[in-house]
Amino acid sequence: MNANHVGASYPDNFGNFAIASATAVPLNAVSNIAVTMSTVGTSYIVRRVTFSNANASCATANVSIILTNDGATANAVFAKTKLANITSTTTFQDIAPVANAVSNVYSSGALFLKVENPLDATVDVTVYGDIVNL
Repeated sequence: MNANHVGASYPDNFGNFAIASATAVPLNAVSNIAVTMSTVGTSYIVRRVTFSNANASCATANVSIILTNDGATANAVFAKTKLANITSTTTFQDIAPVANAVSNVYSSGALFLKVENPLDATVDVTVYGDIVNL
């Protein structure tokens, strides 16, 4: 491998990489887990999550991203947030991680999206961060 070429580098050599994602996530039911997003890397740092490509307004949906599939928001990486900016199919919303998440390195193999205040819509979810170890 020639390390002098960007194409020869792996995601752990770059910052702000998409570490987890899910497409067309349904927001139509209160659920402990609406979707499981497998993560890239064995350890990673979270930076932000982007909700986009909605098929309808999501302005009243509340979502959070947590570390376990039991729905416990005590281990939230991204706290419960209303998707108020997603008012049409051409809008998006970024959410910052909770205060303690900005200093943690995570090794969970998946992140889980929890939905509260459901509505009849779908949205794409992408979590961005830095990969510490592949």
